[in-house]
Amino acid sequence: MLMFADDKWLYLLFAIPLILLGYAILRYLRSRRVKAFGDPELVEALMPSRSRSKGWVRIVFFCIALAFFAIGMARPRTGAKLAERTTKGAEIIVALDVSNSMLAQDYSPSRLERAKLAISRLTDKLQEDRIGLVIFAGTSFVQLPVTTDYVSAKMFLSSIDTGSVPVQGTAIGDAIRLSIKSFSAQSEKSRVIIVISDGENHEDDPIAAAKQAAELGIKVYTIGVGSAEGQPIPVEGGLMKDKKGDIVVTHLDENTLREIAKAGGGAYVHAGNEEFGLNPIIQDIRRMEDEEFGSIVFEEYDEQYMYFFGAALLLLVIEMLIGERRPRRKLFEV
Repeated sequence: MLMFADDKWLYLLFAIPLILLGYAILRYLRSRRVKAFGDPELVEALMPSRSRSKGWVRIVFFCIALAFFAIGMARPRTGAKLAERTTKGAEIIVALDVSNSMLAQDYSPSRLERAKLAISRLTDKLQEDRIGLVIFAGTSFVQLPVTTDYVSAKMFLSSIDTGSVPVQGTAIGDAIRLSIKSFSAQSEKSRVIIVISDGENHEDDPIAAAKQAAELGIKVYTIGVGSAEGQPIPVEGGLMKDKKGDIVVTHLDENTLREIAKAGGGAYVHAGNEEFGLNPIIQDIRRMEDEEFGSIVFEEYDEQYMYFFGAALLLLVIEMLIGERRPRRKLFEV
């Protein structure tokens, strides 16, 4: 199967029809000028060496050469095979709160979007660490199993919103327990859970879940998103209200998040507008003993670009040798 390492160069192929159309228009305008100069047949008789067809032959050769060049720049390759690779690092599972309270706008543009941006920037700083993503509200889901594919991590992250979990609420304990189950079988030492939430837990006992993680050698860090003063929750058509008709105000529960981090052997960080809090946590993780992971990856592609570059060069040489004049003598002349 033919694959491309840098397929954006294939957009250059769309220039080929434009080149042919431009050349056709140029030929048409040239014929108009010849007619304005005099009788076309008489003008052709005055230029017996000019070839009508060679111009088209040259432009076709040039366009084919351009197509081969574009394909070569896109780096076509075949023959990928599976190979085992060993990496060192930590396994990090981010448990992200996607409850409605994360729509509050004490961060720009909202708590949830600011958290997603911070996680995206985190993946840019990871090297051989594995990252997974658990999302939770009233219940929890594994959005992304632990992986070193940071591009996929960003793709899954971008699709998250408050509708990603159908049951509303905030069950931090359930998210921690699901995160514990989501680590790979290879991981034993450097395992970390980072809970990002406003801390308003309404469903279960997150401190007991954090203690369970600590007993298994998993550190639990918490990042508090929000303000103690509280913010209303924007919804379609206005602000969220309770059954009495009063506006719902969501507050940051730092005490709960501190207790979770303490029980989990980690640390609590209050997210700021400039420093969200992931950097100091990652620095702490870097001091942990790296875990060795064996993984099966696709590698050792057979590059094919040189053949396309060779064909493009050959066609360009032929195009230059064709010229625009008729041959003075016929190949078979009696």
